[in-house]
Amino acid sequence: MIGRRRGKEQADVPLTDRADRLASAVDVGGNQLDPTAADEARAVVQRVQERWALKGGRTVVALAGATGSGKSSLFNALVGEDVSVISPRRPTTAEAAAAVWGEEPAGELLDWLGIHNRHQVTATGDNVGLDGLVLVDLPDFDSRELRHRVEADRILERADVFVWVADPQKYADARLHDDYLRPLRHHETVMLVVLNQVDRLRSPEDVDRVRDDLRRLVRDDGAGDHEVWTTSARTGTGVDELRARLGEVVEARNAAEARLVADVRASAEQVGGGVAEQTPEFTEETDDRLHRALRDASGVPVVLDAVERDYRRQARARTGWPFTRWVASLRPDPLKRLRLGDDSAGPTGIAPSDVRAVLGRSSLPSPTPAARANVQLATRQVGEDAGTGLPVRWADAVVEAASPEQDTLADALDQAVVGTPLRTRNPAWWSVVGALQLVAALVAVVGLGWLVLMAVLGFLQMPVDPLAFSWGPVPMPLALLLGGVVVGWLLALLSRVAAGVGARRRRAQVEERLDEAIDEVAFQHVRRPVMAVLDRHEKTRQLLEQAAA
Repeated sequence: MIGRRRGKEQADVPLTDRADRLASAVDVGGNQLDPTAADEARAVVQRVQERWALKGGRTVVALAGATGSGKSSLFNALVGEDVSVISPRRPTTAEAAAAVWGEEPAGELLDWLGIHNRHQVTATGDNVGLDGLVLVDLPDFDSRELRHRVEADRILERADVFVWVADPQKYADARLHDDYLRPLRHHETVMLVVLNQVDRLRSPEDVDRVRDDLRRLVRDDGAGDHEVWTTSARTGTGVDELRARLGEVVEARNAAEARLVADVRASAEQVGGGVAEQTPEFTEETDDRLHRALRDASGVPVVLDAVERDYRRQARARTGWPFTRWVASLRPDPLKRLRLGDDSAGPTGIAPSDVRAVLGRSSLPSPTPAARANVQLATRQVGEDAGTGLPVRWADAVVEAASPEQDTLADALDQAVVGTPLRTRNPAWWSVVGALQLVAALVAVVGLGWLVLMAVLGFLQMPVDPLAFSWGPVPMPLALLLGGVVVGWLLALLSRVAAGVGARRRRAQVEERLDEAIDEVAFQHVRRPVMAVLDRHEKTRQLLEQAAA
């Protein structure tokens, strides 16, 4: 029975939910979906809403056929009255006619169908049991009159059940199979196939042969394996059986929903041609390549060199020989030259942050053309890798999302470097060594002063014996002077070695911070826009799957 095959499957997802998911998929997919398929999907959703509001208990069955198939004669035979005018001039049916069974009002439904030629059938004799049926005789779908074909297609879009009427001469016509049956492969549960005018065939064997061939063609179209009903409107052959079959369809009262579900499924599948079966993900290799490119373009290597030099300079200034520390202070601060690091105001009261506020960026060197090209290549590679396997529209959207404006990206990288702390708390050993250096310097000064005093006393021929202390063979003043100098020199040497280790450690710490800052820029300006496109693709794909289930 029509609608029974997929009844349980369709009940799992209500029709209105399917339509809502199809509408949501079209909205989420946006410009990345085929415009024609998206417009047709919106029309299907609107048709579902309109038909569902008119659901009632009526079942609209449309008789469709080619010119000369005898569908109008069959329509009259099913009704039991001459409702459709039959004329030797073709095409006969210029506008659709409807026969209505039952007392339930059908005016609103027929208005929605756009059918003005209406006939109320009296439920007597053979017409008993068809209460709720609206049988429509359509214009020929192959008519030479364009308006006839348009009328037939318009009502076919809104009918609940299709009855395809073919005749022995034109049952294999390409228009029937290519334009109607093949696109309706989801509608097999709301479709009947009729071979009319079998009285023209010479023998029952010919009838069986043509019927089997028509069944094969329909099956090859993908429209389902249907039982082909054989009728003759002239002799009445098979009319009662077809009428009884229509009675079963009307009694089931599920044809309208089955038709609409089929429409939604077909539309979802058509729109689904614009999405991939799976949504790709980022690759670690591409992500690393992007990070390296942004790192080089942002001047991180220059900053790290400056951080290392700054540490060594500060270490020498704090732990060097006190009498030569002033030389280190003459060396320029490598971080201040880049307007990084210490943000304290200088002698003029202007801080580096004030300069950055005016200039808009630090003094890091601008990326070289090679670095810019590398960034462009890396961002494009991210887009191409992330879009692998996606349809062209989605792949282009991913590449576009992965390619921000170069000036915007450069400013973001500069601000990421500027906002990263490049200095940490000074190590405790600097203070210890600095204090020892002061002690050593003081000892050396005392020794030197002692020697100078003894020399002056000797020059004045004054006794120096009270000051002539010795440490073994070495005079005490000389021992203090040499000891202070040697200790200071050794401390400075050891401090320089330790400063090298500390500089490398600080470089590693700052490098980790900068890497995190660069990763954040990469995420905000490249990965997140790409992920937004991929998320839209995945959501669209899931919604279409649910609508087509």
